Amino acid sequence: MTAFISRPPQADADELLRSELAELLPAPPVPELTEERDRHLRYALLRTALEGAEERPVRVARPRQGVRIGWIAAPVIACAVVAGVVVAAPQETPTGSPGRAAVGRSASPDAVRVLSGAALAAAAAPAPDAGAGGYVYVRSLVAYAGRGADGGPGVLPPAHRREVWLPVDGGRPGMLREPGVADTWLGAELPVYEIDHRGAAPRKTTVATAPPSVTNPTHAYVAALPTDPDVLLRLVKDGTRAGGGDADQRAFTAIGTLLAETWAPPKVTAALYEAAARIPGVTVLPSATDAAGREGVAVARTAHGEQTQWIFDRTTSAFLGERTVLTESTSAGRAGTVLGVSAVLVKAAAPAPGEVPEG
Repeated sequence: MTAFISRPPQADADELLRSELAELLPAPPVPELTEERDRHLRYALLRTALEGAEERPVRVARPRQGVRIGWIAAPVIACAVVAGVVVAAPQETPTGSPGRAAVGRSASPDAVRVLSGAALAAAAAPAPDAGAGGYVYVRSLVAYAGRGADGGPGVLPPAHRREVWLPVDGGRPGMLREPGVADTWLGAELPVYEIDHRGAAPRKTTVATAPPSVTNPTHAYVAALPTDPDVLLRLVKDGTRAGGGDADQRAFTAIGTLLAETWAPPKVTAALYEAAARIPGVTVLPSATDAAGREGVAVARTAHGEQTQWIFDRTTSAFLGERTVLTESTSAGRAGTVLGVSAVLVKAAAPAPGEVPEG
């Protein structure tokens, strides 16, 4: 009688061979990197991925619900070997370093990639040079749609210049300047009149200013914000609870305002981007234009028929500006109507409100 020897399938044999080799061969050593070198390698890697992604657009399948998805630039590489060291892509970096937002946690993978690039660029940017007693100066172009008395659709006017001076220490009021209107003092004590009893003469007093907060920031407050993205996101959500509506959209909007009209230290700015990458519903737009006409890639979030977009420079990942667009037709306009647009032009230190920094 002939005996037959059972042979394992090829896949099982290959798996058995890999297991035996894994036991015989130790894992290769990975040298430690300094924090500065690690950040440099990650930033260089991200730049390579972004440049390659722009050259290789990938058509994304249309979902069954019929939502239209445009061309999305897909990451070309997930990791790279630099000088013999394996460096993970920004979306896979460990907790504790810039660009550590994890893929699939909250925002879409493409949004995480863009926000991680912005975080890396912010972490390498120069720190604000505004000293105690000084002011942070922010110049931008803005335009907001207005509606007539008849309640017709909103009409977006030409963008105009907007200048803000924020005190470093918060002990003095700031200033807002826009053409055609008187300068507005920010955070100043407002005069009011009180009446002790009926028939008494009004008594002039003031209303104390609100303490610094997410929605009423000073430079010192922003500079002291936590750099842990999870802690920072919780703080932003707690500070915007009074707004009502979608809590995630309130947080996304508040972070956008902090990015546009404050000048935070590099680590805080990086943490703001990483916090935004943890907000559900944040996606990527392949192209958007700010109020200055600068085109870039955008991350966006939609709520209640309106989409808020943050626009970034494709090459440097610098924050350019914002747009708010209707995604549904309403009394304010048809879907696609731009309700607001801005462009950040200058952030610098100023000695006093009303004084424009040189250069």
